[in-house]
Amino acid sequence: MEDPSREHSSGQLCVGYPGKVISFTEHPGKKVHDSEHPVNESDSRETQTADMGLQQETCDVNFPQPDNTSTSQVQESKGKKGSHVVKHTGEKPYMCEECGYRTAKKCSLSQHMRTHTGQKPFKCDQCDYSAATKCALHRHQRKHTGEKPYMCGECGHRAAQRQHLIRHMRTHTGEKPYTCDLCDYSAAEKHHLIDHQKRHSGEKPYMCEKCGYRTAKKCNLYEHIRTHTGEKPYRCDQCDYSTGQKSTLGQHMKTHTGVKPYTPFKCDQCEYAAAQKANLERHIAAKHTVEKPYMCGECGYRTANRSHLSRHMKTHTGERPYMCDQCDYSAAEKHNLIDHQTTHSGEKPYMCEKCGFRAAQRSTLSKHMRIHTG
Repeated sequence: MEDPSREHSSGQLCVGYPGKVISFTEHPGKKVHDSEHPVNESDSRETQTADMGLQQETCDVNFPQPDNTSTSQVQESKGKKGSHVVKHTGEKPYMCEECGYRTAKKCSLSQHMRTHTGQKPFKCDQCDYSAATKCALHRHQRKHTGEKPYMCGECGHRAAQRQHLIRHMRTHTGEKPYTCDLCDYSAAEKHHLIDHQKRHSGEKPYMCEKCGYRTAKKCNLYEHIRTHTGEKPYRCDQCDYSTGQKSTLGQHMKTHTGVKPYTPFKCDQCEYAAAQKANLERHIAAKHTVEKPYMCGECGYRTANRSHLSRHMKTHTGERPYMCDQCDYSAAEKHNLIDHQTTHSGEKPYMCEKCGFRAAQRSTLSKHMRIHTG
């Protein structure tokens, strides 16, 4: 892996010869060629060989002269050096005729062309997956090996792909670069924004073939289908509890003593702590900020949180958008629907830490806790 500190801007001086600092064009014997006019085979071998013996002019990467000075070996070494030089010059001589994409390397153009042809020559030997590039295949194979080479320095979270780690880091920084152009919603990941935008369009492209249930999210459809199959792939590693929904498992895990989620964002006015900066900001606005700019035009109810006002408005409109797919129950809020669905599945994710009593709904557990508190 190249050290990023080696990279310099175009035109920077280097240490091509010991004891002397010279620029790109000052190396003796160096021929500078335009990218549109490649070196001809008729160029003297002496000039080519001299080029091979020079260090990279803008950093300390060395390209030694090959032992076998045949034309093929010299050209191969020269090609490697040329590919490296364009990192400093920014030159991108290879262009896709289909879409105008430009790149510094011929092999990168070949890989890009597969996005147009659909060619995927790299096959996984453990499943039927295939990829257009070798690096994409390597990333995929980590699903089989379980390798997770990228680690978060904040909490120790490990990821199989660098991009996954970058997305994870946003849970610590609170960064949400993807913004909705129809409301003030923002997301840390692009696919979350795409899912959100379907709320504005009303689009629900994913449909259950068994009962006609439709949803805007593919993951919601998968979870819904498990209500038909009875599959419960999410298992608690501390007891024999299992569930068909990942979010329900998360709720269950909190019932175990000693299970404390990573919450680096602390409120300086109470004991509240959050895993995400945005959640802490919402907490402060709702609990500690006197200002409540969002007001209901029907009854004068005020709140510091826009989403709270939206939920409140449903008490006037009677809107209950969250529908149970197994009966005619509907709810104004999603968490009420989730609690209701446990009456069909028999799940009891809420557990008393004192005596082990389990409940399907959080409110039932709260009532039970009064037995212990008096």
